[in-house]
Order: sequence, then C-alpha cells, then structure tokens
Amino acid sequence: MSSHPIPQKFLILISVLSWSIYAQGDNHEAEGDPAYIWDLTELYPNDDAWNEARDGVLGELDDLKNRKGTLGISATRFYETLKLVSDLTRTSGRIYAYASLRADEDLRIAANQEKRQLALQMYSQLTEAASWIDPEILQIGKDKVESFEKKESRLTPFAHQLDNVLRNALYILDDEAEQILAAAQQPLQAGYNIYGLLANAEIPWEEIELSTGEKVTINSQGYSTHRQSENREDRKLVFDTYWGKWGGYENTIGMTLSSHIQGEVFLAKARNYSSVLQRELFSDNLPEAVYRTLVKQVNEALPTLHRYFKLRERMLGIDQIHYYDIYPPLVSLNDEFDLENAKELTLSAMSIFGDEWISMQRHAMDQRWMHVFPQPGKRSGAYQSRSAFDVHPYLLLNFNGTFDAVSTFAHEWGHAMHTLYAQKAQPYETAGYATFIAEIPSTSLELLLEQDMIRKASNADERLSYLGNGLERMRGTFFRQTLFAEFELSLYEAIERGEALSGEKITSMYAEIVRRYHGHNDGVVIIDDAYTREWMFIPHFYYNMYVFQYATSMTAGAALYNNMLKEGQPAVDRFIQLLRDGDSDYPFELLKKAGVDLSTPEPYQAVIERMNATMDEIEVILDKG
Repeated sequence: MSSHPIPQKFLILISVLSWSIYAQGDNHEAEGDPAYIWDLTELYPNDDAWNEARDGVLGELDDLKNRKGTLGISATRFYETLKLVSDLTRTSGRIYAYASLRADEDLRIAANQEKRQLALQMYSQLTEAASWIDPEILQIGKDKVESFEKKESRLTPFAHQLDNVLRNALYILDDEAEQILAAAQQPLQAGYNIYGLLANAEIPWEEIELSTGEKVTINSQGYSTHRQSENREDRKLVFDTYWGKWGGYENTIGMTLSSHIQGEVFLAKARNYSSVLQRELFSDNLPEAVYRTLVKQVNEALPTLHRYFKLRERMLGIDQIHYYDIYPPLVSLNDEFDLENAKELTLSAMSIFGDEWISMQRHAMDQRWMHVFPQPGKRSGAYQSRSAFDVHPYLLLNFNGTFDAVSTFAHEWGHAMHTLYAQKAQPYETAGYATFIAEIPSTSLELLLEQDMIRKASNADERLSYLGNGLERMRGTFFRQTLFAEFELSLYEAIERGEALSGEKITSMYAEIVRRYHGHNDGVVIIDDAYTREWMFIPHFYYNMYVFQYATSMTAGAALYNNMLKEGQPAVDRFIQLLRDGDSDYPFELLKKAGVDLSTPEPYQAVIERMNATMDEIEVILDKG
C-alpha cells in the first residue's frame, strides 16, 4: 500500500545475500543427504512455476499503475488497491525467497544468481509502480482516510501502515518525485555492489604458512578463522597479511564508501529530513535518544571494556595485549557438538518459555527448513529468511560442530520462532517486524543458551569457557557494534557538514575511535596503524544506521531476561507477546510494552553490571587456581 511496498532498507538488506565469500570445506555427513538440506519445492515445485509466479506479479503492475487517481472514490476502492499491493508484495516475497535461497546454495551457479537479480528487479518495478500511492493518500487527507477505515472493516489490517503513511506527510513528495526516487534505488546501491565484488571476488589474497606448516589463504574466511589461533606469532602474521593487503585498496574503497554515504545524504535531503540519522530513526518512529543514549552509555563504560582486556591479557599469559590478541578463546575445550546436540541444548535452554514453545520449536527443527552444513560454493555465515509468509521460515547455517555453531543455531532459531509466532498471530500486513525488534529474540536465545551451559558446567575449565564466551559476546555485540555505530554516524555527519571523505581520512577517523575504545593511548590494547583499516572489512557500513540495533537488541534481550528471572511467568508472557505483536505498532512502543525503555540509561547499565559480575566470577575461579 505504500509508495515503498518493499522498503528501501529491506531492498538493501535482502540484496546483502547477493554476494558473500564462499564457505570453505564440506561436510561428508551432509553430502547428498536431503535431511540436512532445505526443501525449496514447498515454495515452487520447479523453475517454471517460479517464472510463472514472477510473470504474474509483473503482469499486475499495469493494473496497479492505472488505479492512480482513484483512491478517494470510495472506501471499497481504497481497500481494493491497498489489498492488491499487499497481495503482490506477499507473492513477491515468496518469489524472492526461492531465488535467493537457490542462489546461496552455490554462489558459483550463474543461472541462480541471475534469478536473484530478476527477483530484485521485480521488487524495484513493483516499488516504482506503487510509488504514487503514498502521495495520493496524503492528498486524500487524514479525515477522509479515517472515515474510510470506519466504513470498511477490511481496512483494519492496514490501520498501522496508514497511520505510518500519514505520519510521514512531511517527507513524502509528489508522485513524479516519488517515481524518480523509486527508480534511483538500484543505481544508488552501486557503491555497495562494487564493494561486494571487490572484497569477495577481485582482491588477490595472500597465502601464508602457519607455524604448523599448514599453508592457508588469508581471505575474509581465512582471516576470521586463523585470527583465533592459539599461536601468537600466527595471529600477528594473519593480521599483518590481511590488513596489509587491504591497504592497497584504501583509496578505492574509501571512494566507494564515500559515494554510498553521499547518495544517502542526497536521499535524506530530497525528502526534507534534517539528517540521515533522523531519516533512519524516523522510519521506525524511534526517538533519537535511543541512539545517543547507547553511544553515551557505552563510552562511559569503556573502563569495564578495558578491565576485560586486562583480564584477557592475564588469561592468555601475555605482558601487553595487542589487537591481534582479542579473538582467541580464553579457554579452549575442543568440545564437538553434532546437530542433534544443538537441537537438544537449544530446547533445554528454551524450557523457560513453556510447553507450547518447545513443541513448536521441536516440530519446526525436525522439518526440512534448514541448509545445515558447509559445502563448496555455499554462502558463508548464517541467516533466517522470512520472506515466504505462506510457507515458513528457512534457515541457512554453516554448522561446524563448535559451541559457536551451537550458539548461532540458537540465534537463528530465535529469529525463526519470532517469525512463527508473529505469522500465527498477525495478518500478513502486520506479521513482519522492524529491525529494532528483530535481533531481540535471537540475542535472548543466545543468552539463555549461554546461561544454561554455565549452570551445567561440570568443572572449572568448562565454566570459564562459557563465562568467557559470554564476555566475548558482550564485547563483540555491545561495545564493538556501538563503536561501528559511532564511527558510521561520524561519516554521515562529516558529509552533511560539507566535508570530503577520502580513504586516508576515513582511516584516520576510524583510528581515533577504535583506539579510544580499546585504550590504545593508555597502553590497554595496542593497535598498529595497518589495523586501523579495519573499516574496509565491514559491509554493515553500507546498510545505513543498521549496526546500532545489534547493541540495542542485546541490551533489550538482557533486560527481558533479567525481568524473566525476577518476575517469572508474567515477564515470560510479555516476551512471547512481543513476538506475537509482529509489526502491529511502532517497535519502540512494543518494546516498552514488554518492559524495556531503551531511551533511558538503565538497560545499558544493566549490561555493564552483568559484564562486571561475569568478570568477578572468572577472577574468583582463577584466584582459586
């Protein structure tokens, strides 16, 4: 129903799946076994059926365009047009899901990559065809829209969306301008697409020899794997090799990121927003105090982060911690977990939510909704796809038997359970959920799993390992993502002040922030000049004020967990209701209803208290020897 039936940010986020490093290695347990591979025939039985569905959406676009100027005729006509857009968007989500999941099974298959591009083009055409609707709703006016809602009960599922359109009155342009901006979406993503190709396909990565004699390529996958090495010289070699290679592309990637930021500043100005930050927060009706309070509270808590680094220094047995020392585990157990372990451990940790939850999750995990193991050409990482409302969520994993893989398993099933509860409780029009809410269930499930494993630990080493995992999760999500958020905001504000951004200047800006967070000038963590190019490695800076929501989600998840410990069932009920609420209200209001206000300092301070308490517990164990 909106002039952006597929929101701009959603287009960017789903296109994230369009490129990635190849997952390395394979798993012979999974090879050829359909039990570990998702069943996409539930979406479409074959490519012909997919093509027919896509053609069907494209064939409806003329009808949608021809409805221009008719919204105000009657409540019935108003409803029918909104329902048409909703139905086309619903079908398009299923079409995109099939194409993107097929593409991610093996990124080397060009035909499937082309399908994904065709699906994105379809979304773009749908967005353009519907671009007149929001301006026309505003022309009709609030009073008439509200009268239509009273006359036509079938408009009830659209009530929140209509309120949101009317709220956006100051920032929606006339229909001609809306069409131009809709058509500009794909070319304005060029910076992100160029970055993806350069980072994952064009840079000739170096091969090194580790202390074990093993030769490895230090690309993104190799870097992420071998920076955790227990051998310090290997870690340093990995860092020096990886960031040394990135250094040769500083100017190119600086220009790529700068062009992306300039494009977003242009779009914000074109719609009369005061800044990109205002636009991004306004899209979900978030108060700016959420972003500002997060950054302020994290900066005030840097002594806690520095305490963690000193504890890490002690546990690793080194005299001066460097940036290449922050990734190896504090305690290595070398435990291995199979998929059935992951399922049972996750269900055990989720028992707090009751029988209905456990039954739903157990049934879902036994279906062919997951692509579980790494294989050559498969997209790396993990995600949940919720685009196919009429089917079910799908999960991509690269399960490798580590505890991190079990934690990722729980995380992605947090997303999937959110989707299942929302789609069960809400009509399609309000069954989605904002990014601000999306990461809360996933991070909550990670925390529940972590706490369950700590309770079950049979010896000091196990307990230290899981406590250490918890500390690293807080460092990586609460502090590191806020570091990224502060840095990203500084880039946008520089362009908005009329400054130019070169690769060298971006590196200088990043160096100041990353060194401040890590206490470089006070000798806490030493960060070499080459490592301050780390910003070049982070694709999230092309997602537009996205990363702060990892930190706020972790904060909210921790607050909700604390409430469940203190209050019991009432807080559990509020948590599950948050999932059921979907997109039925603005996310900040939904979270407040669940018991957390992220515009205030208290939830952030609770994370710091948990981190300090965890370190207290570790130090007691270490002092006992």
